[in-house]
Amino acid sequence: MNIVFMGTPSFAVPTLEALITSKHNVVAVYTQPPRPAGRGHKETKSLVHELAIKHNIPVFTPSSLKTPEAQLEFANHKADIAVVVAYGLLLPKPILNSYPLGCINVHPSLLPRWRGAAPIQRTIMAGDKKTSIIIMQMDEGLDTGDILLKEDMDIPYGTNAGTLHDLISHKAAPILIKALDEINVITPQKQSETGIEYAKKITKEDCKIDWIKPAQEIYQQILGLSPSPGAVFNYNNEMIKVFDAEVEDTKASSSPGTVLDDNFLVACGENVIRLLILQRPNKKRMDADELLRGFPITKDMQLK
Repeated sequence: MNIVFMGTPSFAVPTLEALITSKHNVVAVYTQPPRPAGRGHKETKSLVHELAIKHNIPVFTPSSLKTPEAQLEFANHKADIAVVVAYGLLLPKPILNSYPLGCINVHPSLLPRWRGAAPIQRTIMAGDKKTSIIIMQMDEGLDTGDILLKEDMDIPYGTNAGTLHDLISHKAAPILIKALDEINVITPQKQSETGIEYAKKITKEDCKIDWIKPAQEIYQQILGLSPSPGAVFNYNNEMIKVFDAEVEDTKASSSPGTVLDDNFLVACGENVIRLLILQRPNKKRMDADELLRGFPITKDMQLK
């Protein structure tokens, strides 16, 4: 089967690697254009771009697929199907209909529960105990297409968004290959019309810790925003990021946000939370002990 692969970040790399070593033929790779990165703002190719070059696969980096020229170029690859994994551009109807088998997508969460931009982060932030890897036939809606293959998985307690991201990216590759191998015998399944949520893009407001919330909710927020962009609180006019913590089943009589000891135990609206890995502005990440040695936040101080 001739395939056009469309993807950009590290999440897409294992699937492209699996396709390259499969019986299928990747005839072209579409990825986001090189972006300035690092201190020197040097133009940097995506990881997918670099992998395609390594294997001598033609690479295309249009800034839009809405123009007739881009759509004609896409159609001229004469592939059987397009595989889309975290590509980053909207696919208009002419692109979706370019090939006999259309476009299929790797979706890293339960559907229709988490449609949208940040499904892995929202899954963790909501405290979901299960997720799913879904191979979906793409249509013009936002993650609304028919489901071709679905593999559910448990989320171990304490898993953060980065760990789940990496786990799903590697588990998705063989599931995608299976979907391609069996695509002519798979019966697509319509998504449910109930239980629909939207995994909205993470905003600065999403990152702010509200100590009035229960400790468990704050813990899931911290995990869902780790390793990036990080949950934050204000202390002494510094925005301090938190990347790991643990909930303690202890009642606190102090007001939410009060530091309860000299090792970052903090009162919440319900129970308490101990902050474990933090980062001050323009500093490295460090465990609580190391941070507190140079930046004392002691008992009875108030976090905002």
